[in-house]
Amino acid sequence: MMKKRIFIAIQYLEIGGAERSLIEMMHAVDYQKCDIDLFVYSHQGELMNSIPKEVHLLPEIKSYSALTRPIKSIVKEGHFLIALGRYWAKRKSAQFVKKNKIRNSISIFQYVADYTTPFLPSLKKYGKYDLAISYLIPHNIVRDKVDAKKKWAWIHTDYSYVDINVKDEYPVWSAFDKIAAVSADVADSFIGKFPSLKKKVFVFENILSESIVREKARKEKGETDWEQMSHYDGVKLCSVGRFSHPKAFDRAVEICKILIDKGIKCRWYIIGYGGDEHLIRATISKYAMEEHFIILGKKTNPYPYINACDIYVQPSRYEGKAVTVREAQILCKPVVITAYATAPSQINDGIDGVIVPNETKGAAEGLASFIHNNGLREKITIYLQTHHFGNEQEIEKLYLDD
Repeated sequence: MMKKRIFIAIQYLEIGGAERSLIEMMHAVDYQKCDIDLFVYSHQGELMNSIPKEVHLLPEIKSYSALTRPIKSIVKEGHFLIALGRYWAKRKSAQFVKKNKIRNSISIFQYVADYTTPFLPSLKKYGKYDLAISYLIPHNIVRDKVDAKKKWAWIHTDYSYVDINVKDEYPVWSAFDKIAAVSADVADSFIGKFPSLKKKVFVFENILSESIVREKARKEKGETDWEQMSHYDGVKLCSVGRFSHPKAFDRAVEICKILIDKGIKCRWYIIGYGGDEHLIRATISKYAMEEHFIILGKKTNPYPYINACDIYVQPSRYEGKAVTVREAQILCKPVVITAYATAPSQINDGIDGVIVPNETKGAAEGLASFIHNNGLREKITIYLQTHHFGNEQEIEKLYLDD
């Protein structure tokens, strides 16, 4: 049987949910069935070292890496057209947001793709693939620059919460043979924006191996911040994610403040990085929460920290499907998430976790109640210990030819 030849594209491999889910997917692949060429626009990020040895990492192309690096630096390198395209994309996106009075928009990514892709070299020199996958928006590059029999685009975002330029994005999405959504709710939210593409959409969940998660949770001991977290005698809360508006870590500081004011001895540890770090730190300072809300920063392996906590919290404003929620469940940690639109697809409330209101005061009240309810926490822990949350079989969808 001939091996399936697959091309996968992603911007970089910084620590993030989508990036980690791609790494897990590639580790789950049966390399007797297919060969994978991975094209990373910019060879940066801690997860570059986690690429499976069976994967063929294609060389970095400087013009592609210019899509994610500071405009000033790429101008110095002579990437004038790409710099101009990114500048123009920023202006057009700002005009779209202002004209439509939009609060939550990811339109900038599509504008950047539209105004820069024409200046990028073709990737067809790598030959014809059976399948080409664009793993993160925008998807223009796989659409325009790769030669493949079939092309798939991935969705990681809840489209019911964000605003996009549907007219401009439709030609990109419609060019793909299939559109993979990480959950049924994410699929429904996307179809709400693009109803005519319903037949192309299917669910391909983020792949998680229980054995790998548990094995990684036993590593990294001996680090100072892990030791300090492990020995803290109050309630240990933990969250992992990019420091960005959707993840709502700034709001988490306020929630933690309410818990402290209620007399609950606790510390909330967050792992990640991102543009909102200054906002989170300012909020910590505002509420004098330096002793109670701890930023641990980037961790290539977050599992020992999740394993050391008492409750895993996902305080997001909106989500596609948070991989970390299922990772915490695999580690038998009681999980509390806010009631974002896709929450019911992640948690059976009161069975394998708890859903609290998606606003500061309500979330704090719900979390406080859960902390005090030892019986419910024990019931959920027992449920997690006796059920499976891995889904390695999901990889079989990758081998389908239809």
